Amino acid sequence: MWTLSGFVDEISDDFTEQCKVASGLGLRFVEVRSTWRTNILDLDSGQLGALRETLTEYGLKVSSIGSPIGKISIDDEFPPHLERMRHAVDVAHTLEAPYIRIFSFFIPAGTHPDSRRDEILARMSALAEVAAGADLILVHENEKEIYGDIPRRCLDIVTSVSAPQLQLAWDPANFVQVGVRPFTEGYAMLRPYVGYIQIKDALLEDGSVVVAGAGDGEVVETIRALRDDGFDGFFSLEPHLGNTSSAGAFSGPELFSQAWKALTDLLNREGIPYA
Repeated sequence: MWTLSGFVDEISDDFTEQCKVASGLGLRFVEVRSTWRTNILDLDSGQLGALRETLTEYGLKVSSIGSPIGKISIDDEFPPHLERMRHAVDVAHTLEAPYIRIFSFFIPAGTHPDSRRDEILARMSALAEVAAGADLILVHENEKEIYGDIPRRCLDIVTSVSAPQLQLAWDPANFVQVGVRPFTEGYAMLRPYVGYIQIKDALLEDGSVVVAGAGDGEVVETIRALRDDGFDGFFSLEPHLGNTSSAGAFSGPELFSQAWKALTDLLNREGIPYA
């Protein structure tokens, strides 16, 4: 049984509206990245308490903290960011989230990512160490302009750090946007380390984001393979069908619902049970 979730800040800036739409679509889990125009890691204890109350009111749980950890330059100072990672663990515990989404640091323009490998791996190991013993899994999202943008470097991260609390989040659209055909070029290599799926699709021609199955992200091939090899985990909608920035995206209720329908139609056609 696959479990659907979603980055509900793409629905609205208001958390109550986020939860209302999500529960109306039948979601039982959400991924929290921001609300009230504030990043999840910048909410105070009172705001986090209000989130918990609203989640309970709508019968929702949190699949993952959609954190911005690792979404700074490799040249930026690291100790304050490591402390922010510790705070992310506290937030995940407060919201009873089993996963925290992270990244592997932006590489300065004109610099080959491989030239910064040692620094990247040292930082990723330090992030993983924070999560050790915390009963949490960090999932690294492949993303353009960071070290872990292509399958080879994603594999390098997870195998070099070699920590059970560090896995991969599979994002097909982000692979497409760096010229990768995700299933063809990355699935067999990365599948043993994939613990979480983010759902959006994109076109190789120009990188524009589309609903699942409408682009070059080989989403159908991927979900068939995941079904056949027994995947049992979260599929988190991240539509990106509206305005986007490095901090996230806004799709609105209608486009978020369209993304949900595209995914569930695809799962229904393939005979894959989900909740």
